[in-house]
Amino acid sequence: MATGFTLSLKGRALRLLTGREHSRAELERKLAAHEEEPGQLAKVLDELQAKDFISESRVIESVLNRRASRFGAARIRHELQGKGLQAEAVTAAVQSLKGSEAERAHGVWQKKFGAAAADAAERGKQMRFLAARGFGSDAIRRVVSGLEDDDFSD
Repeated sequence: MATGFTLSLKGRALRLLTGREHSRAELERKLAAHEEEPGQLAKVLDELQAKDFISESRVIESVLNRRASRFGAARIRHELQGKGLQAEAVTAAVQSLKGSEAERAHGVWQKKFGAAAADAAERGKQMRFLAARGFGSDAIRRVVSGLEDDDFSD
């Protein structure tokens, strides 16, 4: 039985990266408690970044692939910002989502509700649901009011 076995800082970072893409800032937050000497974590992360194990563009791509079908641009922007990514990269990623915002909102709405609201209370409920998912007000209005319903057909 092995006693006293501890995973190295690099090993911990690699273990986290095998699960999903992490930004450098996320890894710093998660691994800071395991740093044994000052500067050790920065050195490990520099090495992993140089070997392309840490990639900001892959983190963004991963989030977009996992979240875009269910969430609006505002929610995705918030998640990307929380990962400590560069503001320019986050803005570019969110702009790429803007064109499909109404279509994605319609897909989420269709899956959850499937039918137009019968009254104002139900319409409000549908609008709040989509807003909580991070969709913009224009897309929400188009979807809930049924404007240009043909635009959303598959």
